Amino acid sequence: MTDGPLPYALAGWLFLVGLYGIVASRNLLHIVMCLGIVQSSTYVLLLEVGYRSGATAPIFKDVPASTPAVDPVVQALVLTDVVIGVTVAALLLALAVQAHKAAGSLDPSDLRPMAG
Repeated sequence: MTDGPLPYALAGWLFLVGLYGIVASRNLLHIVMCLGIVQSSTYVLLLEVGYRSGATAPIFKDVPASTPAVDPVVQALVLTDVVIGVTVAALLLALAVQAHKAAGSLDPSDLRPMAG
């Protein structure tokens, strides 16, 4: 772990900024971008959890068994999180395009008549 709460504070700050953008936004594209910011806070948090000071990459060929290594499971989780984030963003952007075609606006309050 690192010496201090700075990465945790960064993850919390990114989460709060993205959440505020989602709540306060009046544009679907802005909401999708703010969701990406919220998701980037999970990247920072997961990387901080898996980080070990003085550790090497988790490649164990020709390395003594006592050598500390970072956690490869956390790295795999971050990579999976990135792939899922891109997929969700693409889906939400496609839905925003279809909503704009149907209603002529990207304002969520203008899409209320489409409900049903």
